[in-house]
Amino acid sequence: MAKIIGICISEKKGTQKNEVPSVKLIENFGIENDAHAGKWHRQVSILSYEKIKEFREKGAYVDFGAFGENLIIDEYDFRSMPVGTRFKIGEVVLELSQIGKECHSHCAIFHAVGDCIMPREGVFTEVIVGGDIKVGDEVELIEVNPNASLTAAVITVSDKGSVGQRKDESGPIITDGLIENGFVVKEEIIIPDEQKIIEHQLKRLADQRQVNLIITTGGTGFAMRDVTPEATNAVCDRMANGISEAIRAYSMNYTKRAMFSRAVSGLRNRTLIINLPGSPKAVKESLEFLLPNLEHGLKILKGTSSECARK
Repeated sequence: MAKIIGICISEKKGTQKNEVPSVKLIENFGIENDAHAGKWHRQVSILSYEKIKEFREKGAYVDFGAFGENLIIDEYDFRSMPVGTRFKIGEVVLELSQIGKECHSHCAIFHAVGDCIMPREGVFTEVIVGGDIKVGDEVELIEVNPNASLTAAVITVSDKGSVGQRKDESGPIITDGLIENGFVVKEEIIIPDEQKIIEHQLKRLADQRQVNLIITTGGTGFAMRDVTPEATNAVCDRMANGISEAIRAYSMNYTKRAMFSRAVSGLRNRTLIINLPGSPKAVKESLEFLLPNLEHGLKILKGTSSECARK
């Protein structure tokens, strides 16, 4: 069975983590006295011991904690595991919440040897059950529950909203509707009408967070800065525009202006991305039709439901 090879913490962000023999994990917070603990989705970072050994074999010896990792665990290839996988260490339970990370400013290791494995190989977890752990403890893998609630993220695309000049009303409407329909909303963000930024967030949420559904609101009209459909098209592997066409057809019952919507829908890996309009009224009308009819398709995409039977 896999076991903990090393434990590292740092009291300040931006500094190398140092080895300690044991730590206390706090539920929905992280490691006590670690700078990266908090009520977010990257509470405890994990790196495979085998990946560190491979890095060392290239001629660059690094101490545990040099990549910013909290736990070094052997045997498991964490990068290949789906988000939602759990790890049991004694009474402690961690849940995988993100694969890899963005590297905004290269760390000291990168500057020294020209490479860092944390963005590629590191994973992040949330503390589901707290407790004490120590070096040498065994780590049990618990596979993703196929009946777990569907997950979602909400993106509001708005220049004014992203800088606080306009209150976001549509995003919260979507979040409330998703929760009422049994979804677990993992993230709610507001970003400007910039295609590259929209693409980046769609990729991050689909690839690193692996949410089942991303709903965007805003940027679907005729204005020159309305580029949400273009960003969605750019990141999707396959399109699912029957969803957007059905929403438009339904919305035409309320207003003929629905025909001006350029919203699209598509798939990136196992994530469904759906564009909704920016108007709170239009969002309510769209959700009225969309949410009661969405679960079956998402479960097919997730692999927990079969296609409709053929006669």
